Amino acid sequence: MPDRRPKKASHTIDVVLLTAVRAQLGVLLWRTPEGREKWSLPWETARGEGLEASAARAARAVLGSDPAWMEQIGAFDDSKRHPGEAEISVGYVGLISVGTPSPVGGNYAWFPLSDVPQLAPRQRAILDTAVSMIRLRMDQSPVAFKLLPQMFTLTELQHMYELLLGKRLHKASFRRALTGAWLVEPTDEWRSEGRGRPAQLYRYAPRKRRPAQRGIRLDLLSS
Repeated sequence: MPDRRPKKASHTIDVVLLTAVRAQLGVLLWRTPEGREKWSLPWETARGEGLEASAARAARAVLGSDPAWMEQIGAFDDSKRHPGEAEISVGYVGLISVGTPSPVGGNYAWFPLSDVPQLAPRQRAILDTAVSMIRLRMDQSPVAFKLLPQMFTLTELQHMYELLLGKRLHKASFRRALTGAWLVEPTDEWRSEGRGRPAQLYRYAPRKRRPAQRGIRLDLLSS
């Protein structure tokens, strides 16, 4: 009699989707129908397509659209358990702009990083690696802008940097570093931020005369 048990996938694509959730950085998780853990990162079994195509497909299946930014984290072997019992998982991290519609279906939920439920060991490692990679990239690439709408206040931009870094930043130091990075330009629009005077809106517009500087120098953000 042939063995009709499903074969273990050779490798999976696991996607860490991050956005701002209740004044924190949050991750999107999927409620699993069975298994040791009730929640997992969205993942797909590879179908013979390229890795980036598989990651984009997995993200679109959840969000209904592509993330604002996505990059590969790396490969994780079978020394840690995975929900699909795959031998290898290739991790991707994607940033979702604030205001993006809720995920497709009712089996998904956003969790602040401070309140992530138990995940399979390999997926926990993928999540931790994704957050660490984002924080390392912030001094080289303006990833914080991927979490924002097209126009934003400088306070909102600082808030996104604080979410990604996981710490508070000195306002004056942040704005000095932002000015030195030549990454934003003011618009003619303003927005009220409470009882004080309205705040001017900015947009991401890096100046070509500073091509080597793509991020904000994080060493300049200390008070």
